[in-house]
Amino acid sequence: MDMLNKPLFRIPLRYGSIAALIGVALLATLFYMGWHPLLVPPFFDFRVLLFAVFFFFMLKELRDYYFNGLLFFWQGMGACLWFLLVFALIAAGLLLIFEHLQPAFVTQYISLLTEQIKTFPPEVIERIGKEAYQRNLDALPRTTAWQLATLYFWQSFVIGFFISIVISVILRRQPQLTNI
Repeated sequence: MDMLNKPLFRIPLRYGSIAALIGVALLATLFYMGWHPLLVPPFFDFRVLLFAVFFFFMLKELRDYYFNGLLFFWQGMGACLWFLLVFALIAAGLLLIFEHLQPAFVTQYISLLTEQIKTFPPEVIERIGKEAYQRNLDALPRTTAWQLATLYFWQSFVIGFFISIVISVILRRQPQLTNI
């Protein structure tokens, strides 16, 4: 338990928990506004902005208040990956609860994605392969809340990983070596 008292673990835990609550609130808001949040293209996913803002302030706090203005790349990446694990676990768990309370979340996902897949042009179907296209279309009605929560979990890591690299590089400060 002594490890959790260290800033490199405690600060990302706090930021990841807060971000997860905000993220699930945004998921629910988008759903009730008529946009299914799991069908938004990755470039327009709100997690891109959410992660960038939280990573920036988290690493800035660590660097300025706990590490005397020095933040190595590995510290930034470690903090961001710990943040992502906390975020993804809490958000996926809360998403499962939301899906249980609002079963239309899963059924709407299935129906909207089915409509979207059926509008694929023939060239795209050929590129994917007719068998793979049909197999995915046939499997879609069996999608479960657990599968959607798992998808959200892994998408969070993929989206957050690349952002964490950029923010860790931007905010890192290393000691200046002087020639004596």
